[in-house]
Amino acid sequence: FIYNFRTWIFQTDIPKIKSEYWASIPANYIYNMSLRGFLKLNKNEVELVSNCFEPGGGMKADCSLSKWAMQDIPAFVKEDYMTASTNFISTINFELSEIHHFDGRKDKITKEWKDAEKELKDDTKFGVQLKRGKDIVDGTVDQLIKGETDPLVKARKIYDFIRYWYRWNDVYGIYSEFGIKKAFDTKIGNVGDINLSLIAALRYAELDVETMLLSTRSNGLVTELYPILSDFNYVIAKFNVGDKVYLLDATDDFLSFGLLPERCLNGKGRVFGAKESYWYDIKPIDKEKSLAIFNLTLDPSGIIRGTIQYSYFGYKAASQRSKLSTFSSQQKYIDGIKKNLPTVDIKHFEFQHVDDLGKALVLKLEVEIEAFDNLDANSFLFNPFIGERWESNPFKSSERLYPVDFGAPLDDVIVFSLTYPEDFMLDELPQKVALALPNNGGRYLYDVQQMNNRLMLNHSLQISKTIFTATEYHYLKELFNHVIQVQRLDLVFTRKK
Repeated sequence: FIYNFRTWIFQTDIPKIKSEYWASIPANYIYNMSLRGFLKLNKNEVELVSNCFEPGGGMKADCSLSKWAMQDIPAFVKEDYMTASTNFISTINFELSEIHHFDGRKDKITKEWKDAEKELKDDTKFGVQLKRGKDIVDGTVDQLIKGETDPLVKARKIYDFIRYWYRWNDVYGIYSEFGIKKAFDTKIGNVGDINLSLIAALRYAELDVETMLLSTRSNGLVTELYPILSDFNYVIAKFNVGDKVYLLDATDDFLSFGLLPERCLNGKGRVFGAKESYWYDIKPIDKEKSLAIFNLTLDPSGIIRGTIQYSYFGYKAASQRSKLSTFSSQQKYIDGIKKNLPTVDIKHFEFQHVDDLGKALVLKLEVEIEAFDNLDANSFLFNPFIGERWESNPFKSSERLYPVDFGAPLDDVIVFSLTYPEDFMLDELPQKVALALPNNGGRYLYDVQQMNNRLMLNHSLQISKTIFTATEYHYLKELFNHVIQVQRLDLVFTRKK
């Protein structure tokens, strides 16, 4: 266990009264020790033990005896909007840094970044592949960018070509699995194959591109204190043009230029530049945004007729395009909507901009809704959130030790209009709701207006920050409680006297 001295996990999925770990380590072995998690140690002691290590030949070494303990440890519970559990479970980790031999030699184990840079540059599945990749894509790139002078246009054309050329095999990795040439010929590869090809192609076009390593949300955060290449499981391209930076991943068919998959929105990445490597913050450049516009009329028979238009932007557009691609036809997708909304009859539908990733994905529906048997009664109840509601609060815990991580900002807007028979009126206008989270974290707006025999509703939920601390959790939970209360509220219509 010299190189992989045992990690101690204080916290698991059951609560513990106490967890204690003692480690006696000879002075010959120097470790970087790190405590991960949000719980505090109630014991952290070190003492010297003389001559505890005797490998033979009269050689002796002292040891450091370390004792760590925690008490009253709560069970770890995986919650919504949380990255990898390993980021939060309380553990103590050991990374071998140096070995001091009895003959005076010292072996430095922990690399510096310059060592990691050289290792990657010389690796046959990384740096060598980037060099070979230029020769593989040269003729193709020449044709793609012929006559183009704008570097951004060149980059977009190369990105689109690589994205459509390859099929990702769902395998992560910073290294080329098959080799760029084989992957290019077979049109299939892992993350390394595809994105190293992209970087090679951009370099061939003499564009300013750097290689960037990162760790996905499910893989956990990387250690920033010293280079551990095994912490990384993903490689992308960092394209620089003027004062703009675009982070490019060509594994996803539904992401627009510069939009990273949500799986990659995790802390920092390490960029390997021409001279040296450096850390770079990974931040989303777009939102998970949707806009739903309802324009409906309720006739005396109890049937609601009209149009519904859904517009999806950013990450929401990418996920909806991906979902649409899993159906054999657009009609099958619509049939799926009908199953979830049995009272809604879709008379006609139209998709717009399905393949134009630079524009919002739009779905227009003409609908008939069997809302009521008839309107002979003196009153009726109506809920305007037709298939557009939060069923439950994703934040159920009374307390939360760990940050809430949305990945990308959230922006859901509903604009609802209902024209109803003139002999009815809204019994009581709901109270307007306007809430804001601290530190510009987001806001919630709900407003209902009545004009003659027309109901107009505006509903907007915006989460502007992507990460909320444990101290901000209660505000977030309370905001979603209000959203759910509003969306469950039925509006009461009564017949005019």
